[in-house]
Amino acid sequence: MTKHGDVHVFPNLLHGGWKTTQGKRTIMTGRSQAHCIQGGIRIAFRDHVDLVIHGRDGRIRSKDSYGNESPAMDTEH
Repeated sequence: MTKHGDVHVFPNLLHGGWKTTQGKRTIMTGRSQAHCIQGGIRIAFRDHVDLVIHGRDGRIRSKDSYGNESPAMDTEH
């Protein structure tokens, strides 16, 4: 499968809650960050890309790779 771009989870400023995007496409929206992270994990795993989680302030809080890297390289999770 081709790489579509990293999956991002960040606050939905227009409607409140959270949203998950990949590239310019919104994948899902939800009231809780945990709900959007679960959906983002499935998409990132399927497409072998990174999952980037942003905090309420928009800054990157966490980044996890579901790509083809060595497990020794991914020290966060």
